[in-house]
Formats: sequence, C-alpha cells, structure tokens
Amino acid sequence: MTAHDSGLRPAARQWHWATTAAQVILEKRDLGAILRFYRAANNLNQTQLGALLGYDKTYVSLLETGRRHLTDIGSIERVCQRLGLPPHVLGITTSADTDHRLVLQLGESTVRLAEIARQSGQATAAVAELWPFVARLEARVADGHAERALLHLLARARVGLGVALGNVLPEERLSTAAHWTAKSLEITRFIDDPRTASFALRMHGNELRKTGLHGAAVERLLQAAALAPDADTRAAVLPLLARAAGALGNTALFDRVMKEADFTLGQVAPTSLFNPYSLHEVRLRGLVATGRSADAIRLADDVPRPATAVAPQWKVIEMITTAHVRLTAADIRGASTTLAAAVNEAIVQRLPHQLQRVARMAERRLPDIHATTQQALDQMKREMAA
Repeated sequence: MTAHDSGLRPAARQWHWATTAAQVILEKRDLGAILRFYRAANNLNQTQLGALLGYDKTYVSLLETGRRHLTDIGSIERVCQRLGLPPHVLGITTSADTDHRLVLQLGESTVRLAEIARQSGQATAAVAELWPFVARLEARVADGHAERALLHLLARARVGLGVALGNVLPEERLSTAAHWTAKSLEITRFIDDPRTASFALRMHGNELRKTGLHGAAVERLLQAAALAPDADTRAAVLPLLARAAGALGNTALFDRVMKEADFTLGQVAPTSLFNPYSLHEVRLRGLVATGRSADAIRLADDVPRPATAVAPQWKVIEMITTAHVRLTAADIRGASTTLAAAVNEAIVQRLPHQLQRVARMAERRLPDIHATTQQALDQMKREMAA
C-alpha cells in the first residue's frame, strides 16, 4: 500500500512524527506504541498497515501488543523506511543515519550564519548558502528522515531563504520570497511550538506586505502577535505589523500598534529590528500612508541614535522614507541629497526593491536621481538574469 493509496501526501504522513504526541511515543522506543500511533495518525487498520510493512494483520497485532519483536537489522530498517522514521529511533545506526545527525548539527550553524550574513548586508551570500541547504533538508524528508528536530530546522531554513530572497529580488519577483516563507507554515502546523509558529507567521506576513498583499499580511502578523509566547517575541512582530497596517491604510490599528511598540521599548532589550531607529522609520512611513504627512514632516529630522547594531538595509530604508517625507514638504534639495546617498548604499547592498522605491519617488520631481537609479536597477536585473 502506498501513501497515495491512503489519500495522504507522503510529507503529511512523515510530519506526524514532529507532533508533541509523537515525541512522547518516540522517546520510549516502543515499536508497538509507534505502530498504533502511526495507524491512528493516518487512519489505517491493521490490515492496511500490514500491507505497507509487508506483514499480515496477525503479525501486526502481535507487534503492537508486544508479543513479537523485531530483532534483525534488515527488518528494523525496512519498517523505519516505510514509516518515515530515522533508524536510530528503533535502536540501530546506519551510515545514512550518522550523516543525518551530522546534518542536524551543522544545520544550526548554517541557518544562524546565513541570518548574520543577511543582516550585515550580504543577503546574496545568505541565499547562496541556504538554497542548497534547504534542498538537502527536503531530500532528507523525502527519504524518510522527518523527525521533529529536522523539520524544525527546515522551517527556519525556509524562512531564512525567503527573507534573504526578499532582500535581493526586484518587486516583480517578490512572490518567490513569499512562497518560501509560506512553505515554512506547512511545517509549523505539525510542530506544537508557538515561538516557531510566531516567527514563521511574522516573516511570511512581512513578505506578503512587500508583494502588496496588505490585508493578508496584517492577518498573518496579527496571528504572529497572538501566538508570541513572551514579550521579546511579540516585540519582534510590532514593527512589521505597524508597517502592514500603515500600508493597508488602517489608521486605528497602526496607532494602536505604535503605541504598544513605544511602551514595549522600555520593557525588552533592543534588537536589530525592534529599536527606536527602526521604529522611527516605521512611524514616518505609516503617518504618510494614513494621510498625516504634516505629522511626519515634523518628526522627519528627529532621528534617534541607534541603540544597537542596525542592519545596512534598514539604513537604506530609513533614508528613502525620510526623503519621501522631505519631498512631501517640498524640500527638493534635502530629498535629492538623501536619495543619492540611499541609491549608492542600495547598489552596494544589492537591494533592487529599494531602488525601485527610489525610482518611483524620483520619477517626476528628481529626474537625475531617477535616471541614475534606473540605470543601476537595470544593471542589477541583467546580472541576476545572467
């Protein structure tokens, strides 16, 4: 019997092993309990499970009740392969299983270093590191290694890849970034971990906002805030939720989130995302988006000193937003100077989406900036195509 015959996708079968209930059973290494759980999770009777494993119904019953035990390595390997379990769960170690453990150990470093690279302005390097790594993890899952630790790692790697792509892709291709962050949500449904779920929803919501799906972005970000298990995790959602609320034109939600963010600043340690500097940019953009340009103009030059390391792309974003406010105030010279600096930095950091923001902003009133920006953007797109 195949996974298709039972009406379940292979991944869905395997991912049941990542649930909290499965972890309790797997830790006991009780084959009978494992078989009973598998049947219940996949709605199989003993005859159907026997067909999958190559045994008859009677033998399955004996295994489930502990009256028979598998003792030879070949049988154990076959059962693990059919159930989508790594062999060490049933007490044996193969070369493939050893390699699997090594992937888990090195994978944590890979994801963490890729995130450091992205935040330091090397998003292209992060993509180059994560793309093959995600493919390798997905191949592991397809081969039956779908235990909780690996799926947790895969969820984070997919998010990291999507966010890095969101930095380096132009607007017309940002749906690819949202696609990868969305794929992480497939996994979080099986992992009873509010922190991971909040993280995945937060980053997916932000990528949806960048594609222009503002309503969907707000919905995901509200879910992320609701699932946040502590103040630090919730604080990480607030700047992105405020951005999405502003883009949606939801004044009441924008104001409420910014009020909470201001209060929370004194309650949690600042991060590269949640800090006065980043929140200043979020506030300016949201005020303009919700029809309060005069308020934004008054605040434009009151830029807080960064309380922590700020990602290079955030500096570019802040400059572009400030220039937008200055244009609104008819400060052409100030806007031109700020945008010129932003364009130079966006070229260095390879941020096509930000260059596109500048091109739209400068098209009518700053022709020289527009021409320079469009030239850089076209060159960047040619390089990506190649």
